[in-house]
Amino acid sequence: MASKSTATHLIRADKVFQNLDGAEDWGIKGYEKRGGYGKELKKILKTDPKDIIELVKASGQRGRGGAGFPTGLKWSFMPRPDGVRPNYLVCNADEGEPGTCKDRDILRFDPHTLVEGMIVGCHALGAETGYIYVRGEYYDETSRLQQAIDEAYEAGLLGKNIMGTGVNVDVYTHLGAGAYICGEETALLESLEGKKGQPRLKPPFPAQFGLYGCPTTINNVETIAQIPSILKRGVDWWTQFGRPNNHGTKIFCISGAVNKPCNIEAPMSISLKDLIEEHCDGVMGGWDNLQAIIPGGSSTPMLNPEQSGEVLMDFDALRELGTGLGTAGVIVMNKEVDVLDVMTRISGFYKHESCGQCTPCREGVGWVYRLMERLRDGNGTVEELDQLFDVTKRIEGRTICAFADGAMWPVQGTLKHFRGEFEKRIEAQSKKQGAA
Repeated sequence: MASKSTATHLIRADKVFQNLDGAEDWGIKGYEKRGGYGKELKKILKTDPKDIIELVKASGQRGRGGAGFPTGLKWSFMPRPDGVRPNYLVCNADEGEPGTCKDRDILRFDPHTLVEGMIVGCHALGAETGYIYVRGEYYDETSRLQQAIDEAYEAGLLGKNIMGTGVNVDVYTHLGAGAYICGEETALLESLEGKKGQPRLKPPFPAQFGLYGCPTTINNVETIAQIPSILKRGVDWWTQFGRPNNHGTKIFCISGAVNKPCNIEAPMSISLKDLIEEHCDGVMGGWDNLQAIIPGGSSTPMLNPEQSGEVLMDFDALRELGTGLGTAGVIVMNKEVDVLDVMTRISGFYKHESCGQCTPCREGVGWVYRLMERLRDGNGTVEELDQLFDVTKRIEGRTICAFADGAMWPVQGTLKHFRGEFEKRIEAQSKKQGAA
């Protein structure tokens, strides 16, 4: 291992999640040994919350949950406690994006990074209570997280007057029921309140009217867990990684047709090719056998081999290519994979997970799935390919939340890169029926 972090590899000391592989003690003693909590946390809790928010702003950290919104700016929207309504910090651990499992490994192997992040986040936002909403299928991970919270209480790191600083923070876990839509922050709040998990109309926004009608900030697991390291090690340390407006480290989840699927923390702006070649031992069958890559979880449009060989893995570079970093769930498909079958299955997933509140999504996502299914099998016409694209554009941007958009983008990406494959199957099926 090099003595200094590079554009492709991080040395251990520069990693936020030093136990992401589960090789060491996940408990409080192991975390403290790795630099967690300690005097530096006490120093942070004695720091004015406004100063903390300004430091987070200066770091340029952008949310790691998918949207990439600047964390410090989001935190600045929260009003200070008024003595009438409490402030809340809610952690979104409802990780349901196909191809993504970064939060799962944080909860399993390094849960105290999140607990410390919740303590710091609550202090910065004037919240004395924080909730961690975990995906329903993550029962074992929630149990591990709860053990970490219990350890923090026993050590005096949660509860009243933490470390004698006068800061009070209580943290609770809440296990969801396995609904993908609850990853949308207002649907998460509805579910946390005991109601059906459906998105709210905005405005009002959660910062003004969130959980129980009180000011609330919602952030992803990785986002919150990175904050203590940024404050302890400094903005200069954080901004040395990645391009401007894309700083820091990131957990990438690489799966599919690679020789070594993995979760790896690497510098932002690493090239996609380096990520796969150096951390996953390459594409099965070699780079020339690559067919397509989904760069940021199933809702982000795919990239072709040429784009994949050149693009950097950060928010801005991927946006320029009409896709996104999303959750950094990288799904690799080589030439042995039936891409149309994969994308049809993804369409079926979104059909199943629509909450049904908005008509374009409730009716349209199912329509798109059925069209994809027919066209995948060649049972359609070339004109229906244009109809499929037209339907996706009529759904996109016309619903309360971005679920429908995320369901349409992969279909649009498939038509962009693999329309010819659809046409071949339609022609082959037509000839087969003609011969019969």
